Amino acid sequence: MHVRMLTGGLAAACLVSVSLTGGQAVAATPSTADRPLAARVVTYDASGSAEFKSAVNRGATIWNESVDAVELRPVAAGQRANIRVLADNGWPRALPTTLGNGTVYIGRQAVDQGYDTIRISAHELGHILGLPDRKPGPCSSLMSGSTAGTSCTNPYPNAAEKAEVEGNFGGAVAGRSQVARTGVIVD
Repeated sequence: MHVRMLTGGLAAACLVSVSLTGGQAVAATPSTADRPLAARVVTYDASGSAEFKSAVNRGATIWNESVDAVELRPVAAGQRANIRVLADNGWPRALPTTLGNGTVYIGRQAVDQGYDTIRISAHELGHILGLPDRKPGPCSSLMSGSTAGTSCTNPYPNAAEKAEVEGNFGGAVAGRSQVARTGVIVD
C-alpha cells in the first residue's frame, strides 16, 4: 500500500531554528498536516464466497495496490465486516448501503458464461468503493464489467477509476462527510 503525504519538501523535514532571545537550537516537530494520511480501513468477510474466496482476496489486494485512501482487510474473527461477500447462482451484483459498506454477490451465472472471477471480484468491490458501472466500455475499464466480453480478464482499475476512489475516500480521511449511496447495482 502506498502512503501519501499531504505536504512534502521542507515542511516535512525537522527544521532547526535559533531563538533570537536565547540563542538555543530548537528542533521543530512536523505538524499533523505533514504526516502521512492513514487509509480508511474497510473490512470484508469472504467466508460465504465459497469457491470464489481466493478471487475475492485477490480483488481486495488489487484495490489495496491501486489506491491509498482506503484499505480492504479481511475481518477479524468475531467482528462484523463492512462488506459481506457471498456466492450464489445468479448474476454478480453489489448492494451498497453506504460508501464502504454493503453486500457483494459473486454470481455463478457469469462464471459459467466464462467471465473471470478475479475481474468480477474487483469490479463488485469497486461498487462498494463508490464506482458506478461504465457500460459499454473497453477491457481497460474495470467498471465496464461484462460489456468488455468474456475474453477480458483485466482486474485492475484504470487511472480515472483509481482517482474516483481516492476522491471518495480521501474526503473521509480528511474529515469531510461521506455521501450515503443506496440501491442495487447489477452487472
